[in-house]
Order: sequence, then C-alpha cells, then structure tokens
Amino acid sequence: MEIAQRWFDDFTVGEVFEIGPHHMTEARMIEFASEFDPQPFHTDPAAESIYGGLISSGWHTGSVLMKLLATTLGPSSLGSPGCDELRWVAPVRPDDRLTLRVTVVDKRPSTTKPDRGILIYGHEMVNQDGLVVMTMQSTMFMRRRPPS
Repeated sequence: MEIAQRWFDDFTVGEVFEIGPHHMTEARMIEFASEFDPQPFHTDPAAESIYGGLISSGWHTGSVLMKLLATTLGPSSLGSPGCDELRWVAPVRPDDRLTLRVTVVDKRPSTTKPDRGILIYGHEMVNQDGLVVMTMQSTMFMRRRPPS
C-alpha cells in the first residue's frame, strides 16, 4: 500500500498497512552491532550463545523499523515524542526479510495546534515466515491536510 504524501486526516483508526520487505544481511548486522551493540552473539557468527547463531541487535531491528516508516510517511510526518511497549519477541537472523506491519490504534487532532494531529501506531516487524520478531507502539505528530 502506498501511503507517502498522506496527511493526518487520511488515516483511519483500525487501518493496517505494510511496508517492506527489508533484507537483513550478515555483514550489515555485524557492522551495526560492532559499532552500537558489540555483544558476541551480534558480532561473531561462531560465538556460542543461547541463540544458536548470529542474531541482529534489537536496536538494529528498531532502526530498520524507523527507516521503513520514515521513508514511507513522507513530509507529513513531524516526528515523535517517543514509543512504548518495545519488545524483541524473536531473534532476527541473517537473510531474514522483515516487513513492518502498522496499525492505526488512535488518532486525535491537536487541541493547541490546528495544523497537526496525533496518531498512535502499533508496529509489528514480521519476518518472511510470518513470525513477529519485534513489537512497539509509538506516537507520531502528523500534518493535517492544508486548506484548499
């Protein structure tokens, strides 16, 4: 579903849309973790761990979520004051293909700034097998449709 250039007014509570997929490569997983989350199960494919092999840093998975969302929402996005209920549900492995499933949980026009509204999104990162690997809820500020 193409959603770029949509405004706050165009979203409906209960609406679900998907963005992706994004291919997780071993090299990029190791590169990211080496800089930002240097734990052996994220940086060394031969390391022994409870995960049975290399897995992506959860922060890398979250960064992919953000990239998919930001490059899709376009210029109507005004950023976010934060997220809630972040969970890394299952390991992300090399060669996984992740798709972001977004549900519009709530929306309300701003009471103080009539040019924008507030959307509450539920996010699920899903791998190629349909397994949910990450969940999160976020609040987004979005521009309202300009007057004609």
